[in-house]
Amino acid sequence: MKTKSNKSTIIMVIIALAVVVGMCMYPLMTIKDSEFGGADGAAGDLILEIDKDFEPWAEPLFPLPGGETESMMFSLQAALGSGIFCFCAGYLFAAKKFKKANSRE
Repeated sequence: MKTKSNKSTIIMVIIALAVVVGMCMYPLMTIKDSEFGGADGAAGDLILEIDKDFEPWAEPLFPLPGGETESMMFSLQAALGSGIFCFCAGYLFAAKKFKKANSRE
């Protein structure tokens, strides 16, 4: 009986992942000639609209070679953050489960 529950859970996870991937891919495939800019670029443009003589007072520590590198760094930051969050959540869940199992004995 446990394998049937596991099988249905696996199917639900696969379906959920397919829906998430579809939701991410749909805009990229249907919206043509669009520019997906970040918040930093939009904020800089808005500041220049308000004050034409504005000069940034901070510079990056080292210049990145291109936009792809910036995207990669953002992706790595997101992956690291989600990895830490998921590890901590899993640890707390397992500790709670282990504590319940030990209290029964």
